Amino acid sequence: MKKDIHVVGAVIESDKKVLCAQRGPGRSLEYLWEFPGGKIDPGETDKQALEREIREELLCEIEVKDKITTTRYEYDFGIVHLTTFQCDLITGTPRLTEHVDVKWLSMSELDTLKWAPADIPTIEILAKRK
Repeated sequence: MKKDIHVVGAVIESDKKVLCAQRGPGRSLEYLWEFPGGKIDPGETDKQALEREIREELLCEIEVKDKITTTRYEYDFGIVHLTTFQCDLITGTPRLTEHVDVKWLSMSELDTLKWAPADIPTIEILAKRK
């Protein structure tokens, strides 16, 4: 039986562009793009986990706002339950600590990247908002 993995992702917008992060080599889903975030630790709320992950991965502070969606995707390594949130960048400039690249793209450019499957439903929701 596959393990359930609960993760959160940040849709960080600035100047009408969205922050996209590319996963590194040697990890699951290598070189695919995602909304930055990560696993929820025991005892954390979604919001706390997302704020912590962005501090750790991008060395930035965010404000977590409205939930966008929760998706479920079955990968070979487990079943990912991804909840994405609209977020504002409060302080810092995203720096690479775990990802190999980040890009700021307009809503209409999001579909130009090869995304991790669990992130695609969020992109479809964002595309309807433009």
